[in-house]
Amino acid sequence: MQIPQGRGNSERLEMSVTDEQTERHCLACKRDSHATPLVQLVYLESALWICPQHLPMLIHDPASLIGVLPGAENLSPADHHD
Repeated sequence: MQIPQGRGNSERLEMSVTDEQTERHCLACKRDSHATPLVQLVYLESALWICPQHLPMLIHDPASLIGVLPGAENLSPADHHD
């Protein structure tokens, strides 16, 4: 989307946010962007959202999302090289 010249950063942000009025909520806790920041991810050609509190679940224990995230049973936890 092209932003007309002369608009400030806050107007750009507002335009980009209001252009996409989709259901955005954390796939784990169901909180929306009014309650917590959300990070978008794309998996199996679907846009999904997760909050920072539950992102570690996706990284370290994706099996805990079975039944919530389609295909979670096929994901492996991150390897730790501490």
